[in-house]
Amino acid sequence: MQHRMPQQQAAGRGPDDMDVEAHLSAELTAVVAGARRRALRDGDRQIDTAHLLHTLLESDPEVRAAFGSDPQVARLLGYLVQRSIGYGLRWQGSVEDTGAVPAVTGDGWSPAAAGAMAAAHGRAAVRGDRFADGTDLLAELVAGAGSRAVEVLEHAGVDVPRLLARLDGAAERGVEA
Repeated sequence: MQHRMPQQQAAGRGPDDMDVEAHLSAELTAVVAGARRRALRDGDRQIDTAHLLHTLLESDPEVRAAFGSDPQVARLLGYLVQRSIGYGLRWQGSVEDTGAVPAVTGDGWSPAAAGAMAAAHGRAAVRGDRFADGTDLLAELVAGAGSRAVEVLEHAGVDVPRLLARLDGAAERGVEA
């Protein structure tokens, strides 16, 4: 049985409907702060799913372990660094819109990122935890078809469906990915 909260359901939810950041572990709160700094440094108007993915990979060993290989993580971080220095220029100044959610949130989050944050909390709640952690957020970022995080994952050669199945399987067993 799958315990995932569909991202499309949660995607429209942001800080107006739920204080997403109040439901994060201390580690994930630091990830959000890092993603916010990265967005500002990159000149982006909103935190998007690629900002969250980049900061998660840099700061959370459990997230890195979910990928299963150091070369894959290194390749992925390389793509994310390229994004910071030019790869993401085509995204700069635009709102991340997967087409599944409203295009504007006005709260500093892209709609896809706000949805992933809310869904990560839902994932933790189903597990009986009060706070979402890095692997909860990673699972929701990976589930976000058409998001910038998924685009980066695919460019880095990550088998996105396999990664999501591994994360969902670990959640169902109650173990780390």
